[in-house]
Amino acid sequence: MMRVIEIFYSLQGEGMLTGVPSVFVRLAGCPFRCRWCDTAYAWDYSAGEELDPAAIVERTGQWACRFVVLTGGEPLIGLDGAVRPGFVDLTGCLKALGKHVTIETSGNLFVPDLTCDLLSISPKLGHATSPAFHQTPGCDPETLCRLIAAYPYQLKFVIESPQNINEVRGLLRQLPSVDPDCVLLMPQAGTREELRAKATMVAELCKEAGFRFCDRLHIGLWDTLRGR
Repeated sequence: MMRVIEIFYSLQGEGMLTGVPSVFVRLAGCPFRCRWCDTAYAWDYSAGEELDPAAIVERTGQWACRFVVLTGGEPLIGLDGAVRPGFVDLTGCLKALGKHVTIETSGNLFVPDLTCDLLSISPKLGHATSPAFHQTPGCDPETLCRLIAAYPYQLKFVIESPQNINEVRGLLRQLPSVDPDCVLLMPQAGTREELRAKATMVAELCKEAGFRFCDRLHIGLWDTLRGR
């Protein structure tokens, strides 16, 4: 059983599949507290409703859509710090129905036996830490190496200022097998106005470093609307 905050149909707003119609399954709970998080309502592990994998799969089926995104919160990590109970089974059930499965994660936990077409990893840079919460993690290069060796992946880095590119480069030097085409930089933004203000800066960093620009289409289209 898993706690589910919401299941909704929208467009993928970030990453290599930006613009693709997708069903989003947002699971409750996150052990981290990124200060710029735009889904803080999903932090609480007791929020939402409890559903088993079969019920989740059934609800995703109300839309004739092949793409499913498992997100959070942090969908992989349970309250005890281990893989969320039932999660691996959920990925298998979705894939058995012919779904394309994307998993959004911080990359702080290696989980074997996932059935996914894209592991969308968003390592947390130093600026994610909030003074109010000491538990926001750093990046574990060893875990990231294991994940990118095991699954199709993309690495999405949230960029707040030009200085963040140095931290990105430092981490990538510890991940020798990373394909530069799978590295994406996206503006730190919770509103349409913030996105406009930082997009050009991030675009210039992408041109300089040779990485992909990662739009945040859902913010540009729907601003702060929840379930977008």
